Amino acid sequence: MVPLLLVLLLALILFGAGFALKALWWIAVIVLVVWLLGFLVRPAGGGGRRGRWYRW
Repeated sequence: MVPLLLVLLLALILFGAGFALKALWWIAVIVLVVWLLGFLVRPAGGGGRRGRWYRW
């Protein structure tokens, strides 16, 4: 009974890790797209900071 529970626990952990990694991958892609749009689309009159909309 214990080995069966360990296998089920391992399967749940791997499923959760796979889902989390896939979600993190999509979040990274979205952040990259937002960063590129912010880099390419500059607001008018950026206040002498080369027109970037972010602070870094």
